[in-house]
Amino acid sequence: MTNKDQQHTRVNKALLSTVERSTLTWLSKRMPAWVTPDKLTFFGFLGTLLIGISYYLTNQNPAFLWLASLGLVINWFGDSLDGTLARFRKIERPRYGFFIDHVIDGLGEVIIMFGIGLSPYVDFRIAMVALVGYLLLGNLVYILTYVRNEFRISYAGLSPTEVRLILILTNALVFFFGNAKVQTRFGIYSVYDFVIMALILLLFSIYLVMTFVNAKQIAQEEAITRQK
Repeated sequence: MTNKDQQHTRVNKALLSTVERSTLTWLSKRMPAWVTPDKLTFFGFLGTLLIGISYYLTNQNPAFLWLASLGLVINWFGDSLDGTLARFRKIERPRYGFFIDHVIDGLGEVIIMFGIGLSPYVDFRIAMVALVGYLLLGNLVYILTYVRNEFRISYAGLSPTEVRLILILTNALVFFFGNAKVQTRFGIYSVYDFVIMALILLLFSIYLVMTFVNAKQIAQEEAITRQK
């Protein structure tokens, strides 16, 4: 059996993973028969579109931040529940599900970060750097899934679920208290800018550390294999 034919192991050690797993299992048991994994995937993507459009519309009214937060909840519901429902009903299509889910995830990341960057809250350049970090980390995850047959959903206690929650909380903070700006030696940045910059630092740090650690481990493993 070749590497690509093997089932990969899902690893999720995020801060909210236990609560999330229980919630998704509870929801799966109560989904009506007409709700299918594919419909949930599509529903999650509709949430993505709502997020991007809503962030852009905050140029007209900050109340659209609440619609963006609703989109994040819808996206979580569809994106997280589709695979859980498939496994619960034992109708998994591992290769198809992996392909569709992560192709849509990549497109979704672009839509969301463009929406955030086109809003009045985050510098477009900062949003694009965050997008690069997200795509790089996603690329690393997919490579490691192939090389190690392990699909790691979380790093440093964070998964997409925690990132969504951070954005929702930041939306509420900015709506109620405003997007205060701070003068620095590098320019003027807002509260939301600093949130996204913290995310950037985390994404690139994880990417660099995990690349180094896995490259070293894989080299050692192959060296041992050659000696046998």
